[in-house]
Amino acid sequence: MALTSYSALKASLADWLNRDDLTSVIPDFISMAEAQIERRLPTQKMVKRADATIDTPFSALPADFLSAKSLVLTSTAPVQQLEFLSEDELDAKKSIYRTTGKPRYFALVGNQIEVLPPPDTGYTAELTYVATLAKLSDSNASNWVLSRHPDVYLYGSLLQAAPYLRDDERVGLWTPLYAQAIEDMIIQNERAAFSQGRLSMKVKPTRVIP
Repeated sequence: MALTSYSALKASLADWLNRDDLTSVIPDFISMAEAQIERRLPTQKMVKRADATIDTPFSALPADFLSAKSLVLTSTAPVQQLEFLSEDELDAKKSIYRTTGKPRYFALVGNQIEVLPPPDTGYTAELTYVATLAKLSDSNASNWVLSRHPDVYLYGSLLQAAPYLRDDERVGLWTPLYAQAIEDMIIQNERAAFSQGRLSMKVKPTRVIP
């Protein structure tokens, strides 16, 4: 069976586990596998960009936000990348920046971004961030991991079934298969990221000795 959808994955798990009484818990195995997969990432496939207008000290993060890579003011000339600080580091600077101005720093506070100094006008900004994995469900039949690396989902979900099944001797088989699938996924992503970079070579002129 081709693992091309959420329903196909659930059916395949039932076959691999050789049980017909796991229909209600197989989605849990998949969800727990997704949580573990997400912890082993991020990869370039999870990097997104979002545009926003920053005109107040606090701005909401995207719903699928996992971690920040950069925040750049794109409406300034030249564009300005804000420096990331911890929440405590940002608070320590508030005694210096008591008035509004062009933001220079940002921190993550709960589910919001705080900038400092507080903006004196509206700025257009671009947030580059790592997004959460789009979880599988009846309404979301696939995602990039299932599409490109179905073995990661299969073996990861089988491992999550192990505590439920108790002392299943097949765990020893699934563990290295899952580890290899994860490693292959990471290596493939790193190669893809490298291939997208631009390599330039300068040819050193030949010196002619008279």
